[in-house]
Amino acid sequence: MLEVRKITGIRPNDWEVVDRAFDSVEPQKIACCNWADEYPYTPDVRFRIFHTGDYLMVRFDVAERYTAALVDEDNGRVWTDSCVEIFIAPDEETYYNFETSCIGHMLLGAHRRGEKTVPAPPEVLASVKRHTSLPSTPFEERVGDNRWHVVLAIPPQALFQHGLEAWSGLELRANLYKCGDNLSHPHFLSWRPIRTEKPNFHRPEFFDHVKLAK
Repeated sequence: MLEVRKITGIRPNDWEVVDRAFDSVEPQKIACCNWADEYPYTPDVRFRIFHTGDYLMVRFDVAERYTAALVDEDNGRVWTDSCVEIFIAPDEETYYNFETSCIGHMLLGAHRRGEKTVPAPPEVLASVKRHTSLPSTPFEERVGDNRWHVVLAIPPQALFQHGLEAWSGLELRANLYKCGDNLSHPHFLSWRPIRTEKPNFHRPEFFDHVKLAK
């Protein structure tokens, strides 16, 4: 189980203060290379997480050789770019996929077992604050010592089918990922291992428990 600290007195738009708060949080590696025979490339990826009550704050730090950002809109195919993801399940039946490209475009939907995915409406996507170290302009693949980060400030209302009002005291399940399906070196890394034959992040049975402090 991952226990998530509560840090109060932080406004999510004050990114310098947010960064200082993240400095006090231990990083976790996203390093499970579940399909290494076919996809051996493993960039260095870490995340830090805390909450304020009103926002779940997640920072991804990435060091990789191959980086691209071609998708220029929300709810697009961001997983084909350099992408970081957190999937959150507030109950046993539903999970939400927060997938964010290196330039801050996001895909978000609600997934319920046996039902069609419900895309997040524009106002829900807009409620998730995003801060990226890279400019928002799309670009073709760059090869080199590429280092970037993405910070997400997720309100509980972004779990838009659950009517949540605060993060404090919640117990969830989650997994976090790094991918780049259309890069010259595609890769599929996870925080917790996934035991499937082919890459598939949409497997909530492999999520781990997450407890948010009161």
